[in-house]
Amino acid sequence: MSETALMAVNRHRLRHLAKRGNRLAKTTLWLLEHVNKLLSVLLIANTVLNALVTALVTSLAIEAFGNDDKVITIATAVVAFLLIVFAEISPKIIGATHPERISLVASLFLRPLVTINRPVIWFVNLFVDLLLRLLRIDLSKQTSEHRLSPEELRSIVLEGGNFIPQKHKSILLNLFDLEKISVNDVMTPRAQVEALNLATSIDEIKNQLATCYHNKLPVYEGEINRIIGILHVRKAISLLHQDEPTVEHFRRLLTTPYFIPSDTDVFTQLQYFQENREKLGIIVDEYGEVQGLVTLEDIIEEMIGEFTTSMPGDARADTFSWDENEECLLEGSTTLRDINKRLHLNFPLDGPKTLNGFILEYLQEIPDAHISIKTDSCVIEVIQVKHQSIKVAKLIRDLKNLHSN
Repeated sequence: MSETALMAVNRHRLRHLAKRGNRLAKTTLWLLEHVNKLLSVLLIANTVLNALVTALVTSLAIEAFGNDDKVITIATAVVAFLLIVFAEISPKIIGATHPERISLVASLFLRPLVTINRPVIWFVNLFVDLLLRLLRIDLSKQTSEHRLSPEELRSIVLEGGNFIPQKHKSILLNLFDLEKISVNDVMTPRAQVEALNLATSIDEIKNQLATCYHNKLPVYEGEINRIIGILHVRKAISLLHQDEPTVEHFRRLLTTPYFIPSDTDVFTQLQYFQENREKLGIIVDEYGEVQGLVTLEDIIEEMIGEFTTSMPGDARADTFSWDENEECLLEGSTTLRDINKRLHLNFPLDGPKTLNGFILEYLQEIPDAHISIKTDSCVIEVIQVKHQSIKVAKLIRDLKNLHSN
């Protein structure tokens, strides 16, 4: 029972108890760190006791019923049955069912036994070590500390059941995914970026600042690939009350833009934000073309879920779901990751990032309105095409194919 319980006990739980000062947990951890000594004393005691019981019962049977082959055979069979039921199967099932409770109590007796039987353990291990060397098994390379991989940690979280609140579980799983996704997956696409063009008139600049939805704006001259800085809107508000503000007034308020390569993974970017004390970055591709922008808020929302107010033009912030007809109307700029999460679909994420990109890649051309395509789990109907891109599309869930899969 002790052997099974000690091999099955959760070591992470034991370390937690030990850090809180539990002496039994500390003793149990010591035994598990010296598993060769632990197994030696358990198996030596178990083997000796089983042999003694067998010899004793056989001797009593011979004395009572005579020295007969049938008597010895029956006595041996009875002892073997009793040992299997009461000394092997039942105790080990109990030990596997309640490993923590039994291992903590057993450690009280096993630690002294290990200490008392050191000479016996040393003598037996001489032959064990010799056999292991003949088999070319090097125990020195084995570490007592088992390091968990990210996938093993993910499995622990998923199997946490009621021990981990659902919200906490969701945050932990999202945290594991940060290294698997790039800033392209969480960015605001270029077409939806609210930016200020200093090449326009002062009246247009003032009007945009008075109606903008963000407290920081990328600033460019002429076209958006020529970003020259980031403007803090609060600092610029005072200029709106001046009689004749100029472009130079706004230019003096700009801070240096922070550019990010488009293939940067989200976890690394989170660290970069922290190291550089930045909260907003402009995403550029290998040619220096602006792809979009990402903020610290975007990454935090990727971990803990959305918590900000939806802004016009922000497709990621809009909520959507299947209606009673198993249909969903979406903007073409909606990301495939959001569609997979909210609608429980399985669009591939290693190619295009948006619904518009997926349809264009599938068709290899810019479609006319009201064309439909069929995927593994839904039908996509193009509703509106504008400016060489799909503005609106309808997803229709294919329930028959979904059930067959």
